[in-house]
Amino acid sequence: MPVLARWFVKSALVYFVLALVAGVLSAAGPVLDLPLRIPALGPVYFHLLMVGWVTQLIIGMAYWMFPKYSKERPRGSDALAWATYILLNAGLILRVIGEPLTAASPGSGWGWLLAASATLQLLAGWAFIANTWRRVRER
Repeated sequence: MPVLARWFVKSALVYFVLALVAGVLSAAGPVLDLPLRIPALGPVYFHLLMVGWVTQLIIGMAYWMFPKYSKERPRGSDALAWATYILLNAGLILRVIGEPLTAASPGSGWGWLLAASATLQLLAGWAFIANTWRRVRER
């Protein structure tokens, strides 16, 4: 398994655990009257699960297992693949930070974190598609 595919998969596993913790805190907080209140924990849970776990696992497996691009560059551009990893994770981390800050203080100016997060994740998606498109073909 290529190094970058391992990074995607291991990161996905970490985000899966974090999503489960966020989900438990979100569900148990009101029931158990926990003193810890994190605003917007629901969207944080959703993004950790869907972007952190599912999307990263899919991208890591696609990077590893899709048909070879060429003998010289079997997985396309390594730089573009690493850019995908960095942009996706930076966007997710900004989302995890920005959601609670924006929910706790609406109108305080933290909304830029969510816009930056969405932009980084969009760029990651485009980079992934650009690097993977030509690998999807008939045998």
